[in-house]
Amino acid sequence: MESSLPWTDTGGGSGEALEVLQSVTRILTGVALRSLDVLDGAVTLPQFRMLAVLADLGPARSVQVARALGLEASTITRLADRLVGAGYATRGSEPGHRGVVTLELSARGQLLVSKVAAWRQQELAGMLTRLPAADRERVTAALRHLVAAAGEGYGMAARTLVPV
Repeated sequence: MESSLPWTDTGGGSGEALEVLQSVTRILTGVALRSLDVLDGAVTLPQFRMLAVLADLGPARSVQVARALGLEASTITRLADRLVGAGYATRGSEPGHRGVVTLELSARGQLLVSKVAAWRQQELAGMLTRLPAADRERVTAALRHLVAAAGEGYGMAARTLVPV
């Protein structure tokens, strides 16, 4: 089946660009997954995703965390139960609204997120240092353009509170 999408047109080189981006996606996904190895099984990937969202959002309503992760509230409750039990997150409520459950990263959870972030930074820095300086500059410029083309906040958790 032949595609008529403009970015699959090999005549202008866009097809090659798409292939390279898919390869980069695989590499970055590999870095993200391998970075959890430094935690020695302390948390699962879904649990770490929730910790990372909490690190990004700060104290947040559980419904906001659910939306940021694209999960159902009941799934967030189960994930939160495990993370709170392990001391990686804390559960609370909003003053004046006891029925509103809030979640926050604990100091222990922040340490986990920081450890993973440091490993990822070291791994990516190692890849970049294997490139000649001029190539690093071109890669940085190209990726900056890609980030701008994706739009502000693409791939990041929503930062606004969601009304209940």
